[in-house]
Amino acid sequence: MRLIKHLFGVLTVALLSLNTAEAQEKHLFILSGQSNMSWLDPETFTTTVSSFFGAEDVIVVKYAIGGKPIRCWFDNWVSQSFDNSKKDLPNIYNPLLEKTKEAIGNTAINTITFVWMQGERDAREKRGDEYQKNLVRVYNQLTRDLGRNDINMVVGRLSDHDLQNEKYPDWTKIREIQVNLANSNPRFGWIDTDDLNDGFNNKGDKISNDLHMSVSGYKLMGIRFAEKAITLIQHR
Repeated sequence: MRLIKHLFGVLTVALLSLNTAEAQEKHLFILSGQSNMSWLDPETFTTTVSSFFGAEDVIVVKYAIGGKPIRCWFDNWVSQSFDNSKKDLPNIYNPLLEKTKEAIGNTAINTITFVWMQGERDAREKRGDEYQKNLVRVYNQLTRDLGRNDINMVVGRLSDHDLQNEKYPDWTKIREIQVNLANSNPRFGWIDTDDLNDGFNNKGDKISNDLHMSVSGYKLMGIRFAEKAITLIQHR
């Protein structure tokens, strides 16, 4: 009887230690992309995931620059001018990775979710044929550099801004690619943004099917990203 009580006590201590270790692990969310991610205030995203997991168990990192093509997220991309423009195309991936590692520090990480809102520039440059391959490359870079093969990814599908492909020749092609890729892996997901670009922008101007989201649209986008991320984590 004493032996049984002793074994039960040992098992209880072990389980409590395991639960404590798990409680110390945090959920990491990495937000990146071009202007529609750059203009997103991460507060609604952070509030939503924090309300589910607890603020003390969440790390949110955001690094985004407007108007940049996906190749700027290549790890070996060298900043250079494009199309005789005076504006440089920077390497976004390396600063993103550095900021992420700095945020992690020595913290134990439970899950990692990559949140992506980008594609407008590539649609304009008619680079749809290579977009899926390039996005997979960015994802694979993160799995390698963070040492995890279980990273989730949430993609914001391009909005309904140019469904006729008039100004952005590969707009609908990239929309389709984003959905197909998100549906190809149980760790991936996507959110709809078609209703987020109507209303009023941050200048107070009324917009409809705009390239960028409305003030209320950005708030809702943050919530949708968070809810999809939570769903993926729950079903891991």
